[in-house]
Amino acid sequence: MSVSLTLPDGSLRSYPGPVSGTTLAADIGPGLLKAALAMRVDGRLVDLAHEIDRDAKVEIVTRKSDEALDLLRHDCAHVMAEAVQELFPGTQVTIGPSIENGFYYDFARDEPFTPDDLAVIEKRMHEIVDRDEAISREVWDRDEAADFFLSKGEIYKAEIIRDIPAGEQISLYRQGGFIDLCLGPHLPSTAKLGHGFKLMKVAGAYWRGDHRNAMLQRVYGTAWRDEKELKDYLHRLEEAERRDHRKLGREMDLFHIQEEAVGSIFWHAKGWTLYRALENYIRRKIEADGYEEVRTPQLIDSSLFIASGHWEMYGDNMMKVPLEEGKRTLGVKPMNCPGHVQIFKQGLVSYRDLPIRMAEFGCCHRNEPSGALHGIMRVRQFVQDDAHVFCAPEQVVEETRKFCRLLESVYADLGFDDFQVVLATRPEKRIGTDAEWDQNEGDLAAAISAAGMSYTVSEGDGAFYGPKIEFHLRDAIGRTWQCGTLQLDSLLPQRLDASYIAADGSKQRPVMLHRAILGSMERFIGILIEHYAGHLPLWLAPTQVVVATITSDADDYAEEVAGLLKARGLRVETDLRNEKINLKVREHSLAKAPYMIVLGRREAENRQVALRTLLGGKQSVIDLTEALDKLAGEALPPA
Repeated sequence: MSVSLTLPDGSLRSYPGPVSGTTLAADIGPGLLKAALAMRVDGRLVDLAHEIDRDAKVEIVTRKSDEALDLLRHDCAHVMAEAVQELFPGTQVTIGPSIENGFYYDFARDEPFTPDDLAVIEKRMHEIVDRDEAISREVWDRDEAADFFLSKGEIYKAEIIRDIPAGEQISLYRQGGFIDLCLGPHLPSTAKLGHGFKLMKVAGAYWRGDHRNAMLQRVYGTAWRDEKELKDYLHRLEEAERRDHRKLGREMDLFHIQEEAVGSIFWHAKGWTLYRALENYIRRKIEADGYEEVRTPQLIDSSLFIASGHWEMYGDNMMKVPLEEGKRTLGVKPMNCPGHVQIFKQGLVSYRDLPIRMAEFGCCHRNEPSGALHGIMRVRQFVQDDAHVFCAPEQVVEETRKFCRLLESVYADLGFDDFQVVLATRPEKRIGTDAEWDQNEGDLAAAISAAGMSYTVSEGDGAFYGPKIEFHLRDAIGRTWQCGTLQLDSLLPQRLDASYIAADGSKQRPVMLHRAILGSMERFIGILIEHYAGHLPLWLAPTQVVVATITSDADDYAEEVAGLLKARGLRVETDLRNEKINLKVREHSLAKAPYMIVLGRREAENRQVALRTLLGGKQSVIDLTEALDKLAGEALPPA
């Protein structure tokens, strides 16, 4: 029976019988055969050696393909397992998947791996790649496979095989003297992996994630398409460590977190100054854009959250306060939307009043798992720059366009010119009918397009009450952060009985647009700190100028300069200590103050200042009046 294969460019290749991906790649060209790693047959990723026995759409997967990294990382885990068993006989291999940025493998071994061991294992991995061992798939009988691994002392592999549902194939992959249970697919040979990998660390992991089971050793690694990508990734890791907001937060004296308030932040004076500068900037922007700011309660009876759907859909993530011996339960506010609906419902709303843009810097609490907490990026108590736009259905497109323009403006002011837009669609756990979701998803997609933005789709990641647009920022070292969001919701107004009077006198349900630009204030400040490596723009910096003296002769002049700067609205510190100026420069550089004014006897006599940028170390001597004008101008916040 002949086989007809359709390639991505629409061309056809016909064969008299079953054909492998290797043969197909060779027929297309020697360059593709050399680059080929695997193939996709009717959307399914398979080995290059797989034989296609029917008409199908086929795409050869190379290093440039989207699937390549996951494939390379999975193979890297197998190469690591082979190296470990060659170097440390008797070690059992258990599970080794690919993960974001790399892979891991869990090993059962009495002696712990050391950093020196990792270096030896990594060296052997490079040798295995250079051996160019062929990788082949074998299908085994279930009992034979289990007995085979038991005979080798691999009790964990045997257990995995016994747990595979009856009727499923048992596939094993062989490379050199190593054989492992795996679904695949895999590369044609170890040489195809290349040398863009590195072992990173060892950690403990319970077998199958159960603390009642044996503790295994998990070895993590990272793998990339080539050594340049690996080098770039390792550089990003170094940069991320240097920019870590927890480290910089201590150095800059911004905040701390302690065990007595896990998941909550103690803002120090400088950190709170930064917080208020950012909050006040957002407040000015939204007021200019037609928002009214409100405030809603922290504790709300459970009946409101039950009516809104949050209690059922989100209850496990809520903090709850039982009252009256358990007869009544209050929810600690996890989000602002049910409260905003209550404000909307006070009095009659006419269609002429719409849209109503209601904003709140609302303090929210969520029951995040301890293991998920991370500095100020993931906390249990946080504030959202939250708002809800109540509008008529025909106003959704214009309000979305208006919000996107506002968001772009804010991100540009804060130093983020690169962001991606994602449309997140209906999740499995949701309220509303399929027809309502079809309508809302279609309306939101049309609104994004009307706003002139391209987007990708993330299936199943919408809120339980509606689809949403996510805005993913890219920071200075290439990481992405999901911050802004806009959610289209026609369901909550129904559930909470919100309505307005239409032009014909009938009662109609408004559409709610849930939206935030920064998201969590705390998290966004963490992102800002890391994006700028602590060197915040002058208008955001907690201390904008340090006035420091070289000798005590200039102390009075320093106090005068500091007073004049404060009168111009600048945040100023003075450093009159009897210390060398180099020490003062070093200390204030570590604290990330943008500017230092250095004063000695000559500057005092001439009514001048030595103005120094602490990032870069440039210094110039200028007249005091010129310095005051320059700094006051630069310190003006946007908007």
